[in-house]
Amino acid sequence: MSARIAPGGMRETGPLAWAFARVAGRVTQTGPPAIFTTLGRGRGLFWGWLHFSARLMPYGALARRESELVILTVATERGNAYETAHHRVLGRRAGLTADEIDLLVGGDAPSSLTHREAVLRECALELVRTRDLADPTWARLRGVTSERESLELVMLVGQYDSLATTLDVLRIAPDERR
Repeated sequence: MSARIAPGGMRETGPLAWAFARVAGRVTQTGPPAIFTTLGRGRGLFWGWLHFSARLMPYGALARRESELVILTVATERGNAYETAHHRVLGRRAGLTADEIDLLVGGDAPSSLTHREAVLRECALELVRTRDLADPTWARLRGVTSERESLELVMLVGQYDSLATTLDVLRIAPDERR
């Protein structure tokens, strides 16, 4: 299935978005990621989205390992190949082991997760499945996170759930590794 909006080049995305995508490709060991070269066509919208996304990950209150655990959980639950492939690489860099990632992508909870990480994963699953957290789940979350971290978790899950929808609708295929 081909992309509904083709990734853009420098002319379509602008020089800053194009340069950003090239640098991001070095980090992910791919060419310029299609997520950036496609969404970059939105110009100002791209920069607003990128700023919001970056405030959640990598510059959020949750530890990078925790963020990647949550993102991989959302990607798996949504069946989104692009997010899964992209965050396999980023998850390894954030401290998740290859075995932990394989288990998460298979839909299982690694036994190596801390209690806090297990609660974050449980909350991510419940949020994607029900678009809410039951009171007992919320209590467990608040038992292991600050108010800011709780808010951020809900927004991180929502962001990656929304992004999975965007990637799916636009038919953006995973980037090929170099």
